Formats: sequence, structure tokens, C-alpha cells
Amino acid sequence: MHGSEMMVAILIPLSFFALVFGVVYLYKKENLAMIEKGMNPKDKMYRPAPFRSLKWGLLLLGAGLGLFIAFFVDMNLPYRIEPAGIYFALIAMGGGLGLIGSYFVEKKHWYDKSNGSNE
Repeated sequence: MHGSEMMVAILIPLSFFALVFGVVYLYKKENLAMIEKGMNPKDKMYRPAPFRSLKWGLLLLGAGLGLFIAFFVDMNLPYRIEPAGIYFALIAMGGGLGLIGSYFVEKKHWYDKSNGSNE
């Protein structure tokens, strides 16, 4: 083994264990801070998230539409290029548009709810 291969063999497992340690440490620190403030750390897991399904649905719908559009763009190009960039860009743009749509739906719901409108 050369020096750079040896460094990779040492640094990858070391980085992985440091990452796991950091995540566990921060999770425990967050729980202790919640206990100090008189909160129950187990309650944070059961907070309602009414728009989680909407957000994921619109994200996946946008990504799927982006993939669909990228496929047709790739098939109809008059010259052959490497289409990976088109696929990644349109999937990201479609997913982003889905998340923006989710934001506006949530914003409208909370605005209507704060003004006393019943739906």
C-alpha cells in the first residue's frame, strides 16, 4: 500500500465514527436542553405535521415531471449530447417547484386560519 491509500484506509472509518459520535452527541445535548427548560424530549417526536404528506407528494410529483420532461428533451434533441446534466437539472427544478407550491398552499392555509376563515 502506498501512503495515500493508507491515509484513505484510515480516514474513511475514522470520519464515519466521528460523524456518528457527533450526531449522537448533539442529539443528547438537545434532549438535555429540553429537560432543563421543563419540556419532555419525547413530545417532539409526536408533534403534528399536517403538511408533511403534501410536501413530499409535491416534491416527488415535481421531480417526476422534471424526469418526464428531461426524457422528452433528450429524445427530441437533433444532436447527441450527454444528457445527464439535463436530467439532474430538470429533476431539481421540478422538485424545487413542488416545494415552492407546497409553501404557498401552507401559507394560504395558515393565513386563512389566522383570519378566522372556516373551511
